[in-house]
Amino acid sequence: MFFLQRAAPSNPSSLAYLFGCGGKGHAIAVDVHAEDVEWFLQQAAQQAVKIDYVIDTHIHADHVSGGRELAQRCGGDYCLHESSTPQFAFTSLKDGQVLTIGNVTAQVLHTPGHTADSICLLVSDVRRSVEPWFLLSGHTLFVGSAGRPDLRGEEERMGGLLHDSLFNKLLTLPDHVEIFPGAQAGSVCGAGISGKPSSTIAFEKRFNTTLLADKAAFVAAILADLPPQPEGMAEIIRRNVSGT
Repeated sequence: MFFLQRAAPSNPSSLAYLFGCGGKGHAIAVDVHAEDVEWFLQQAAQQAVKIDYVIDTHIHADHVSGGRELAQRCGGDYCLHESSTPQFAFTSLKDGQVLTIGNVTAQVLHTPGHTADSICLLVSDVRRSVEPWFLLSGHTLFVGSAGRPDLRGEEERMGGLLHDSLFNKLLTLPDHVEIFPGAQAGSVCGAGISGKPSSTIAFEKRFNTTLLADKAAFVAAILADLPPQPEGMAEIIRRNVSGT
């Protein structure tokens, strides 16, 4: 298995991923930025893999997605959760669905809260074990923080959904599971995000002070400590929804 984490050159707080099975020549790209399409194509060529799936973990508000362009150029499927509502056709993903690329599997976890369509990917290398190895946690769970639930309105309801996604789904994963988030320190998609771009479920359960077990306290705390909204957010969302 190979695994690459990519910080966008113009926005290094935002992270994208390419991973897959080098032996059988298949890969998945996640949260690709518009400026990074060429890099993903180059890396796929170097790894001698076909990118079968290009996935956005949600409709982003902090960067213009390059997912559709990459999918068109590499011949892969552009994927979002089935609840997403862009103005173009896409391959829909369902909660619990498993994508298989050679010896690597990625299970889709629907984790609404940051947005209604947010997902995470739970990844296993079956040559080593069928047990999950790591989680691409999108903007649901960060290292040291959690995603902000206010960008699309209905802040309190979305905050409650975020709490459910964290405590009923992600934090029930085995402690050994590694976490690779969609953003690191400097991102405005969560408050107090660590500069370390990975963690584990066990470490976050023990030391992530955002993760208050009481739902009302969690929602109140996360809404009381919101960063500024992403610069140009309305136009970014428009472009990601319209595909133009």
